[in-house]
Amino acid sequence: MRAYDIILSKRENKVLSFEEIDFMVQSNVSGEVPDYQMAAFLMAIFLNGMNKEETVHLVKAMIQSGDSINLDQIEGLKVDKHSTGGVGDKTSIVVAPLVASLGVKMPKISGRGLGHTGGTIDKLESIPGFSVDMTEEGFIQNVNEIGLAIGGQTKNLVPADKKLYALRDVTATVDNISLISASIMSKKLVSGADAIILDVKTGSGSFVPEQDKAFELAKCMIDIGTNMGKNTIAVVSNMEEPLGNTVGNSLELIEAIETLNGGGPEDFKSLCLELSSEILLLAEKAANKEEAMQMCASALVEGSAMEKFKHFIAAQGGDVSFIDDISKLALAPLAHTYCANHSGYIHAMKAREIGLASLVLGAGREKKGDAIDHGAGLRIHKKVGDYVERGEPIISLYSSRLEQLASSIGYLNQAVEIKEAQCKKSPLLHGVLKAEAIH
Repeated sequence: MRAYDIILSKRENKVLSFEEIDFMVQSNVSGEVPDYQMAAFLMAIFLNGMNKEETVHLVKAMIQSGDSINLDQIEGLKVDKHSTGGVGDKTSIVVAPLVASLGVKMPKISGRGLGHTGGTIDKLESIPGFSVDMTEEGFIQNVNEIGLAIGGQTKNLVPADKKLYALRDVTATVDNISLISASIMSKKLVSGADAIILDVKTGSGSFVPEQDKAFELAKCMIDIGTNMGKNTIAVVSNMEEPLGNTVGNSLELIEAIETLNGGGPEDFKSLCLELSSEILLLAEKAANKEEAMQMCASALVEGSAMEKFKHFIAAQGGDVSFIDDISKLALAPLAHTYCANHSGYIHAMKAREIGLASLVLGAGREKKGDAIDHGAGLRIHKKVGDYVERGEPIISLYSSRLEQLASSIGYLNQAVEIKEAQCKKSPLLHGVLKAEAIH
């Protein structure tokens, strides 16, 4: 085979075989196919698309580029969860212990955040001592004994994805449904779970702002998972404004702990219950959606989800006293209150701009390897649809540097829109998609 011939075939919109796609992927990882030819191949895919079979071929080739995780020693059905990312999205911190308390096994491999805030691991590392460094045997033991474990991406998992994404990022080929789906699903499928739930975000704070495109992405990923023998579902949820009332690392962890204790903001709790109930149905722990929702709500109110969370944190070295007393989770020392400049109803709290403000404050990373400030971030006091008086606090900001506080204000000016007329709030959930409903 020659890379030139395969690029030409895709440029002419011909359907590629698995062997052709696998050749391009493995040869690029090994260095035999140079990046300039792989970039041309990606552009041909971007312009002409891939059909369902080609997309599955790409996922299989990417998976075969590295190691896989064998979770056969974990007893029972194993469910993995993935969010396409958003502002204030800390659902895994609540959902994983909640469903584990109800008998579902949740082995999770997570990465560190890149962008407006840290990832799940960064947020949990706000608790002193918490670590994802463990042996594969220790990871499996924790899942068997506790019901969940969160590990870091230490194995040589899907190296093709790292190479392809780096090329897509600099060649304007990121925004393609097949390439996005293959990137996400290759990492999920290599992690060894039996079933997968996807939280696909849409709105200003997501990388898929258009709702119809979010549904297209969800359908594509479900097709991939189903073809690979995994029961896969997707929840499409709103990311026009931040989820919950906090953006940051310690701040989001505090909100997750409040939710595990039965409190928390209504939108965040509602999405956690939606995701958790669908996981119970995937794991066949509930007969129907109503029963699943009741089980999940009870686990929060009665405290079993919180007890599971503490057990999980302790098993991975975390100091549980920081859960019992959340005031010990220190916020950055400098604070500023962003107030309404006139009275009216909040029409927008644009998630993208608020996420950028959080990044400027120090809560996120602009590039891999950057240090994050666990105490930096924002606490949101008003949401879309709320009425505010002139001078009333809307957002509290926390940072360790005065210039960061000052720089973030410009983003908030773009994010917050106040008008005299009342407005309708967008629904949190746009739909739940399952394989049987899209074929």
